[in-house]
Amino acid sequence: MGRRKLKSSPGPFLMHVQLLPERIVTPDQPPYSLPSIRNFGTLLFHPRVTFFVGENGSGKSTLLESIAIGSGLNPEGGSRNFNFATRASHSRLDEALRLARTYRHPGDSYFLRAESFFNVASEIERLDKGPGGPPIIGSYGGLSLHEQSHGESFFALFRNRFRDNGLYLMDEPEAALSPKRQLEFLALLHDYCKRGCQFVIATHSPIIMAYPDAVIYVFGNEGIRQVPYTETEHYLVTRGFLSSPQRSLEVLLSDQAVGE
Repeated sequence: MGRRKLKSSPGPFLMHVQLLPERIVTPDQPPYSLPSIRNFGTLLFHPRVTFFVGENGSGKSTLLESIAIGSGLNPEGGSRNFNFATRASHSRLDEALRLARTYRHPGDSYFLRAESFFNVASEIERLDKGPGGPPIIGSYGGLSLHEQSHGESFFALFRNRFRDNGLYLMDEPEAALSPKRQLEFLALLHDYCKRGCQFVIATHSPIIMAYPDAVIYVFGNEGIRQVPYTETEHYLVTRGFLSSPQRSLEVLLSDQAVGE
């Protein structure tokens, strides 16, 4: 499956991220002990979409979080204006990274972290109860994010909060989205890319990572590798299962497979 190129848009905001070994104090401890973190030197960003993929615990979300912190964003999510912490659980990998930026400055930036988006929604409600300017929730469509389903609250963010020429970091945006919604997300992603935005996305979704004008980095025991879409495990496993679900289930549910 070829990866179609899209029309050109303004250059990126982030060019690359580099690990600085001299700043690592505890190389034998996480996250530096992870093969993906220990073995990479410089990672180039695609001007529009960069995907981080890999198994749970491979380090992709840790690296994305550190890029967010280095971009001035809250580790639990939100824009530059969010400065809250419900639990200090982020790593200090950002202290050993160097982000190379272009001359362009994003007109907007945001970090979506699926696992803590509830906390962002709560912080919006807390801030809106205080004095000041117009309600923040107006930038999300006007309806409380807690009064919507998880998936609808994500789409309220995607549709209403993002702006032209923005830098957007997203950790598992598919977490609350059905397959149909993931396809709708791809259409939104494409539209924002045409409007000068740059994305870095950690995902498990073979639908989302199919976006054509992108680079895919796989995090694993060999470190971080750039891989074509059709060679990712996510694509191969999904294609294999859907091409013959009955056969796949027979193998998976056999007595030998379940250890009986």
